[in-house]
Amino acid sequence: MVFDATAGFPESRRRSLVDRITRHAEPYLYTAPALILIVTIMLAPLVLGLSYAFRDVHLLNPFSGGYVGLDHFRTLYDDDNFYRALRNTLWWTGASVLLQFVFGLILALLLDRPFAGRAIAQALVFLPWAVPTFLTGLNWAWLFNPVIGPLPHWLYALGLMNEPANILSNPQLAMWGPIIANVWWGIPFFAITLLAALQAIPRDLYEAAAIDGAGAFRRFTSITLPFLAPTIAITVLLRTVWISNFADLIIVMTSGGPADRTQIVASYIFTQAFRALDFGYASAIALVLLVLLLAYSMLIVMLRQVLMDRA
Repeated sequence: MVFDATAGFPESRRRSLVDRITRHAEPYLYTAPALILIVTIMLAPLVLGLSYAFRDVHLLNPFSGGYVGLDHFRTLYDDDNFYRALRNTLWWTGASVLLQFVFGLILALLLDRPFAGRAIAQALVFLPWAVPTFLTGLNWAWLFNPVIGPLPHWLYALGLMNEPANILSNPQLAMWGPIIANVWWGIPFFAITLLAALQAIPRDLYEAAAIDGAGAFRRFTSITLPFLAPTIAITVLLRTVWISNFADLIIVMTSGGPADRTQIVASYIFTQAFRALDFGYASAIALVLLVLLLAYSMLIVMLRQVLMDRA
């Protein structure tokens, strides 16, 4: 005998119960396709890639794939090339983020002032951000080439170089090539983001400060910077993480050379995975980079929370 739980309910009660269940389930049904897509495209490859860090995965070895435990991390601990790449990553990331932020802030302050053609200028500012990174690296590599590019000749004419030479082939100067290209490419991100934050600041505050006798520098430090602080924190955090993982320009312009002077951790992962074809060791390096970036992100978020609590 089958018991019907809704047998004692009238038809209207049964419909209302179904309607409530449908209403509660409706948001989950709407988000289900996106969640399934995220799990399929992002989480599943992430878990698979992390598992490679504990396995011997050589692309050209059909018998590889066995579990090796922490062997990759022991090798990484004694890998001088990794520590050199880590130092280069700090230099690459710090210089790129700092210069992008400084020039982006200056550009945002200029664009915040009303002038004829400001809308066109704002559109042109965004143009470098729309250029593919591969094309950006290729163009800047040509510009630094003394045979076809003007930059070495300009630097020589200014007395900054003894002769028109390609700085990308100079171990002491090679890192500046990708950094300059990265700064040119990334300035629009800071400029547009900070400009939006600047335009949200009430103009009455500047007028009141001017009436009280505050100069331009005092207004900037007392009004502009405090209002920009949350935006600066999140943009610096995002750009630091992105640039640390950003090896496109280095691979295109220098391939990590000369003498590994421009090899960063992200490009070292690329080298191990797609040149040495050692996906297990490359995954171990990627896992270490992931942990370092997560620690950095948590530190920035905690520091921001502390500053907000004190304010």
